[in-house]
Amino acid sequence: MTQKRSAGLLLYRRGETGTEVLLGHMGGPYFAKRDTGAWTVPKGEYEPDEPAWDAARREFREELGLPPPDGEAIGLGEVRQSNGKIVTVWAVEADLDPAAVDPGTFTMEWPPRSGRTQEFPELDRVAWYGLARARELIVPAQTAFLDRLTEHSP
Repeated sequence: MTQKRSAGLLLYRRGETGTEVLLGHMGGPYFAKRDTGAWTVPKGEYEPDEPAWDAARREFREELGLPPPDGEAIGLGEVRQSNGKIVTVWAVEADLDPAAVDPGTFTMEWPPRSGRTQEFPELDRVAWYGLARARELIVPAQTAFLDRLTEHSP
C-alpha cells in the first residue's frame, strides 16, 4: 500500500498583533462539534506522479474555491500526522477574505451503515488566527508548520 500524502498552502499575513495564519475547519459530521484539533492547513491528497507543489496549488483551489495566491513560497517541509499521512506545506504571504471562500465538497455515507450518502463541504469555515490561537486549534502534527513559519518570519 502506498503512503498517503497531502500537500497544502498556509497563508499568512502580518497583523497589528503579529503574524496570523489562515486555517480551515474540517467539514463533515465527525468534526461538526469539535474545535480543538479540527482546524487544518488547506490541503489535499495527491498521487506520487504529481509534484507536491502543483498538488498544493490545485488543492487550495479545490478546498477554498479560489485561485491560489501568487507570491514567494516558503517551504515548511513535511510532517507525519497521527493517521500516518505525510503532509507537505508551503507558506505564502497573502490576504484573503474568508467570506469569499466557496468550498469544494465530498460525499460520504451518513449516517454510518444507513445506505444513504450526503454531501459535505471540505472545509465548513475558514478564519484567520494569531499563532498562539492557531496552535491550540490546528491538527497537532501541523503545529510544526507554525513553528517553522515563525523561524522564517522577520
